Amino acid sequence: MKKILCASLLLGSSLVFSQSNTKWVTVDNSVLKQIRPSSLKGPQALFSAQGASVVQLSQEEIEKMSALIHDKLHRCGGFVTHDSFEEAQEALSHQGESLFAQKAIFDNYELNQGAIVRPLVQAVSEPSIRDMIIKLSTYKTRYYKSKTGVESSTFIKDTWEQLSKHRSDVKVELVQHKDWPQPSIVMTIQGSSKASEIVVLGGHADSIAGFFGGGGRAPGADDNASGIATITEVIKVLMASNFKPERTIQFMGYAAEEVGLLGSKEIASSYKSKAQNVIGVMQLDMTLRKGTKDKDIVMMSDFTNAAQNEFLGRLIDEYVKVPWGYSKCGYGCSDHASWTAKGYPASIPFESTMEDINHNIHTEDDTLANAGGDAKHAAKFAKLAAAFVVELAN
Repeated sequence: MKKILCASLLLGSSLVFSQSNTKWVTVDNSVLKQIRPSSLKGPQALFSAQGASVVQLSQEEIEKMSALIHDKLHRCGGFVTHDSFEEAQEALSHQGESLFAQKAIFDNYELNQGAIVRPLVQAVSEPSIRDMIIKLSTYKTRYYKSKTGVESSTFIKDTWEQLSKHRSDVKVELVQHKDWPQPSIVMTIQGSSKASEIVVLGGHADSIAGFFGGGGRAPGADDNASGIATITEVIKVLMASNFKPERTIQFMGYAAEEVGLLGSKEIASSYKSKAQNVIGVMQLDMTLRKGTKDKDIVMMSDFTNAAQNEFLGRLIDEYVKVPWGYSKCGYGCSDHASWTAKGYPASIPFESTMEDINHNIHTEDDTLANAGGDAKHAAKFAKLAAAFVVELAN
């Protein structure tokens, strides 16, 4: 989950990219109201629309706001960073695409692939998800400006390539970003009869901890080694079954989510500018810890597509058979918001309600042991995600 922190202080082993000390932030008005009394001088809104405001902050103020949201409000995100006032203002001014993405119906959402989905669901392996979480957690940090952040993304790419090495219709690549060193990872399974239509399953590849995210230990087991490990398990079972979709499927590991959805924002913007036909996006951000007693999977109802959320609910009932429900995560809480902002339908099934969120995230205590010690909860999300990509891609 996103928490805006900057990298103005990094250890000597980190890679440093220059950036301006001033940023513009679009922030949820309810968040701004609650944290303003504790902020440095109280950020003043430069522009407001649709329940959010643009504020101009120094790097230090952004860091303090980030810590306040996490420590005082016990929630994720609530704001998105921008490079200019114009970009921030546009994000709030042009809400038509976002509203369209939330209300439009992009597919008939039929469930007719049970013969393919059920063997995939049965093949999901908790130990292999757990093993991937452990491997990603061994990196001191996967912070987007750190050397180990780059290395961990390369490890993800290599893992996905190894799983798909027998397929000539599959490509795995690193997507480089000009303003920070950590790349995003994109794996593409080329579709057949509907190749121009794209289904996306993504999660962020970075982790963060402390005021200065590049310096401390950030294992990020739940946030978000769990999401990447869950995606990796879906890739594994699809490749083992030799599944070939009608629509193109892309798996994505986004860089720099924790500092304002930067990687997914850049990718979604690129897809929009190229008029790419993305007909469904699922975000997996935190799948490890069962935090809500009476719900296993919780759909975030805000800034997501209502019809696709209902589709996910039917997938859960049909293939996963666990209790589920709805919650809200607020403005800009994870990478699905980048796709919604560009007019694409997105959903984020989450591990708990926001009221029950894991308080260990963004600290050195975000470990497998502190989230239950196994990946049984994450396996439920792998089953759902496998059903999602197969039912939507065929």
